[in-house]
Amino acid sequence: MDFFRDQEVARRNARLLTALFVLAVLLLIAVINLFLAFVLTASQTLDSDSPTAFQLSDLDIRLTLLVSIALIVVIGAVVLYNWIRFSQGGRSVAEALGARPAVSNTKNPLERRAQNVVQEIALAANMPVPPLYILDKEPGINAFAAGISPGDAVVAITQGAMTQLTRDELQGVIGHEFSHILNGDMRLSIRLMAMLRGITFIGDMGAVLMRSAFSHRARRSSNNSNSNTFGLLLIGLGLYFVGLLGGVMAGLIKSAISKQKEYLADASSVQFTRNPRGISNALKVIGGYTPGTLVDTARAEEMSHLFFGQVKHRLWLMFSTHPPLENRILRVDPHWNGEFITRQENLSLREAQASSETGIAQAQRSLAAALPLVMAPEVDNIATSNQQASETTWFDQPPEDLTATLIEEAREPLGAMSLLLALLWHENTPKKQRAAIREAKISGLEALVVQRGRELQNLKPELRLPLIELCLPTLKTLSSPQYNQFKGLLINFVKADGQIELFEWCLYQLVRHYLDPHFIKRSSKPQYAELKVVSEPLTVALGTLALLGHGDTDTSFALGAQVLDLPLVMPAVEAMGVQQFGKAIEQLANCYPLLKVTIIKALTRVAEQDGHISPKELTLIKAIGAVMDCPLPNQVLHNVMLSR
Repeated sequence: MDFFRDQEVARRNARLLTALFVLAVLLLIAVINLFLAFVLTASQTLDSDSPTAFQLSDLDIRLTLLVSIALIVVIGAVVLYNWIRFSQGGRSVAEALGARPAVSNTKNPLERRAQNVVQEIALAANMPVPPLYILDKEPGINAFAAGISPGDAVVAITQGAMTQLTRDELQGVIGHEFSHILNGDMRLSIRLMAMLRGITFIGDMGAVLMRSAFSHRARRSSNNSNSNTFGLLLIGLGLYFVGLLGGVMAGLIKSAISKQKEYLADASSVQFTRNPRGISNALKVIGGYTPGTLVDTARAEEMSHLFFGQVKHRLWLMFSTHPPLENRILRVDPHWNGEFITRQENLSLREAQASSETGIAQAQRSLAAALPLVMAPEVDNIATSNQQASETTWFDQPPEDLTATLIEEAREPLGAMSLLLALLWHENTPKKQRAAIREAKISGLEALVVQRGRELQNLKPELRLPLIELCLPTLKTLSSPQYNQFKGLLINFVKADGQIELFEWCLYQLVRHYLDPHFIKRSSKPQYAELKVVSEPLTVALGTLALLGHGDTDTSFALGAQVLDLPLVMPAVEAMGVQQFGKAIEQLANCYPLLKVTIIKALTRVAEQDGHISPKELTLIKAIGAVMDCPLPNQVLHNVMLSR
């Protein structure tokens, strides 16, 4: 699955959505103006006691223009309000649907299992672990991902998905949702929600006017009052029916946009988990489960295109937002015999099966998920990779009991802060770093940093990035003053030895990139559609990576430039410091999705000029991908390298 090409498809779908929305609004404006003209003509007929035929020439141009402008302003305001509301991040969408955040230290083994699955797939995707939300009162098997970017995404599952699915099946469902995060579907879905709300809002206005008319009529009984009430009722009824038309158009737009991306997400789930039985069996369980994927929460139908499966029964829907279940199963399991999976209710058994979701067993699973495929091709799938992970010897990893401790510490704010600082620990020059911690006055932090810093001194690069990704979501629970305090401490820690290394840049930039938008509300959109526009930052990025490698610098740079098909010139060494490199990557982050994959291919070509990619180079490429808001799943990196 080419996530970058899927992002480009999502961008084209966004243009299609905008075009359909404009057409729908124009149609609604035309219908409302015709309706008002008809009402005015009917009113004149009643007043004059002589029948008057309605003609288009009777339209009052000034009134039509005023009504059209008013409708555009109202619809635009509703769309803007909902876009601002839901673009705050996936959390606002999850809360609007009545979901609660999963408890990090929960004693519920099934809830802990779900959190662990989200963690493992995030590590395989080389992105920070998104928060998990639970829809407690929903027995149907369903899930959704929401957010604007990977940094503010959340994943939510229903109670039914948590209790009815096995671990492999839950991985398949959550892997499906992660593909929506990576291929740009989430932003499209938020835009779709905001625009469709603007269309259906007209019907809500009509319903309010009708209720007001009935209430007014109940209080007053004069002839003039009855006449006014009738007019109000007629206008409300008209707007209500126009709203129904808007609802039909909204359903048509959702159906047109949503179906194909569900097939793509199912296929992507197979690549994430490397286990096609997970997603296929989950779909078969849904087919044999009476509640299916139904969701009863109030706003589920409005946001139906977000979900893994259909939220309402097909009998009550004019336009379905998801392909038929049978078709989805056959896409991932062509040899399916047509039988669904039926299970007996046995919650205690499933809780017992989930009892190994803590300690060393879970630490092994997390390590296995984090391993790059290019370095561990023998690991077939996340679900069965525990044994392989414990037997690999090609890198130095912490002892299993320490790994389990680190994973648990990453779930707590103090532990997450200490682990990030420990990765920057300099055993040879600790005085300035310890002084920086004392100056920050964070109780208990110094002892933890010193202990973990010594234990993680020799941690290999390929495990450093996953550890960072485990810690970042936890830091979102800090208050703004606490985050600013920690960010200042992090800067002082990086500068303590008088020089900034590339890994230190990676860590700081990842923290800034994923956490700044959470505490400092901002968003960005692609600016550069051609590589030649960003030639200068490309030379800095390729040149820096060429200097880092062990091959011939000029040859490495030339190979990268060849992939980009640009006449680039190797910059001077003094123009390739860490600060210049950071600015270059920030500029490249504003390229369109398909350009980003070309940039990653060029960087990979530079790194492997000497015959292999070192763990240090691979970690840097993955960090660059993350900072460019384009996380690189291990499978994608594997495919990029195979394509050379």
